[in-house]
Amino acid sequence: MITIFNRKELISTFDMRKQGNIRQLLAQNKIDYNVKIINRESPSLFLTRGRTATGTYGKKSETEYVIYVRRIDFEKAAAVVRGCE
Repeated sequence: MITIFNRKELISTFDMRKQGNIRQLLAQNKIDYNVKIINRESPSLFLTRGRTATGTYGKKSETEYVIYVRRIDFEKAAAVVRGCE
């Protein structure tokens, strides 16, 4: 089980295809991972008017994918990722 106390960030990307490929490689190598998905163009917590008020309506949304692995698996996971680049 991956928690905030035993995880390490493996990679952060805005490329959906790349994160999909990395996740597939990690699964094939039986490395546990978690993915944090962040919408970088969503309005702030305090702004309730939505995307039209922030000027992002109609723009391509920018989604960031952050992949975490357990600290003890980090070196193995990094080697797997280096192999696909």
